[in-house]
Amino acid sequence: MKGEDQSRSLFGISLSDRPKWQQFLICSSGFFFGYLVNGICEEYVYNRLQFSYGWYFTFVQGFVYLVLIYFQGFTTKQMVNPWKTYVKLSAVLMGSHGLTKGSLAFLNYPAQIMFKSTKVLPVMVMGAFIPGLRRKYSFHEYISALLLVIGLILFTLADAQTSPNFSVIGILMICGALIMDSLMGNLQEAIFTMNPDTKQIEVLFCSTLVGLPFLLPPMILTGELFKAWNSCSQHPYVYGVLVFEAMATFIGQLSVLSLVAIFGAATTAMITTARKAVTLLLSYMIFTKPLTDQHGTGLLLIAMGIILKMLLDNDAPKKQGKSQLKEEKRLVDNDGEGEGDEENRPLV
Repeated sequence: MKGEDQSRSLFGISLSDRPKWQQFLICSSGFFFGYLVNGICEEYVYNRLQFSYGWYFTFVQGFVYLVLIYFQGFTTKQMVNPWKTYVKLSAVLMGSHGLTKGSLAFLNYPAQIMFKSTKVLPVMVMGAFIPGLRRKYSFHEYISALLLVIGLILFTLADAQTSPNFSVIGILMICGALIMDSLMGNLQEAIFTMNPDTKQIEVLFCSTLVGLPFLLPPMILTGELFKAWNSCSQHPYVYGVLVFEAMATFIGQLSVLSLVAIFGAATTAMITTARKAVTLLLSYMIFTKPLTDQHGTGLLLIAMGIILKMLLDNDAPKKQGKSQLKEEKRLVDNDGEGEGDEENRPLV
């Protein structure tokens, strides 16, 4: 596990002196809360209000993050990494957020989050190529990820039959966001791995501050900056929704970074998939959308993939403990044999 011996905390709650299951529960709870609220707000703004300004909304969200980080008391004097560490991460972070939010203009929300849920596979593949990680995954981890992907594909196909808001442009945008996500998780893990003293809030602060300028070119070139400004000026309450969403997502983001630091990028991707499934069901329940048998089959395969990952991960420490005991016993036996030989050796 990542960050096992490092001092970690989340909103004043110490994680380092707690067992793994408590760390997992605290981080996952913050993540689930933040992104469930985020999902409901996004569904309302994009599908109910018909506002599709992904780049601009990400820009506003970034400023809210910086204000919240300021109130957390973080300053640049507390940084342990140089600014250049965060340039690449910031570019993929803002690209991911912008493409994800922008895709909601072409995809309905359940279809979008099901596409995003497939990121566990590219995250696993990309981890083998990121400097400082070079991670390798076991066969069962790929099988569990594959079950997730198949379930998501089934769900997406069913959703295309029942929802009109589904287009090739949206698919291309969400695929671009997937590529960005696969880089982002591994780059975050690499930062924590190469410098274990890195705090979660530093990663969020630096990647947001460095990343905000990356949002200006697409906003200006597409004309979204001025359209969004005019639309939101006519409906100022939208800013209230955006600020509330950003505050919730802030909790989710720091919780995700805690999961990445402690458990790694691939495990975190599996957890985010579980959250997306819950968000999806809430979306259908709150906004009364049709749910078919094919949707149910897809969700069943998703659940199977998650359960397989959890069960086999629980067996891994036991097997590792047994192998360590065998190795220790072998070393003790070898030492005993060596001592016996020393005792029986004739004096010259």
